[in-house]
Amino acid sequence: MTYMEFVARLMIAVLLGAVIGFERQYRQRSAGLRTNTLVSTGAAIFVLLSAALTSSTETADPSRVAGQIVTGIGFLGAGVIMKDGFNVKGLNTAATIWCSAAVGSLAGAGLIFESMISATAIVGTHLMLRPLGRKLESRPFSYDEQVSTRYMFEVRCKAEVENHIRVLMMQFINQNEDLQLRTLKSLDDESPTKAAIQAEIVATSNKDQEMEKAAGRLTILHGVTYVSWEIMERQSD
Repeated sequence: MTYMEFVARLMIAVLLGAVIGFERQYRQRSAGLRTNTLVSTGAAIFVLLSAALTSSTETADPSRVAGQIVTGIGFLGAGVIMKDGFNVKGLNTAATIWCSAAVGSLAGAGLIFESMISATAIVGTHLMLRPLGRKLESRPFSYDEQVSTRYMFEVRCKAEVENHIRVLMMQFINQNEDLQLRTLKSLDDESPTKAAIQAEIVATSNKDQEMEKAAGRLTILHGVTYVSWEIMERQSD
């Protein structure tokens, strides 16, 4: 392998890794431009090293180096996966790092056209499948899918309107057959003129839009100073 060929393969790996990382950086993900570029570049360097060893000795095996790259990137990807309560974040980022290593390996092996096609497929997957994924997440689920979502709804208001807010929250829950109230309690507040209400609600389907609408209606009521909701757990069989 000539020096020019080495440089060409390495630069292709850097460029394609940067393309993948740019999309991640633009989406403000934890592993962005530099991470994906370095992963792609590092994978290419290891493959180039393997190719150089193969040309200098008969005992070298480039496939073993590629296998070790896959194992090493698995540990790196695990570092960006985080558990937030019952939810797991960073799986897409970890998968992208894994794919960046594959693109770099292709470039390092001299499969330039194949590496370009692979990088295009990775970026295209993020760009084209994201809207579809959001639509699937927001669609209503049927009962036979055995989906359960646990929400935490919190309202802070003046003490004089606390009972009225409680009634409105109960009406919102009772009007929807898919919602069930698990707990409804008042939180300790520094001032006796203020009140804080916290409700734990269980839904048999995805009710994110309904929660957002309810929060919007409560926000504009007189005496309400703060409204928030969050997903505590989402399970599916």
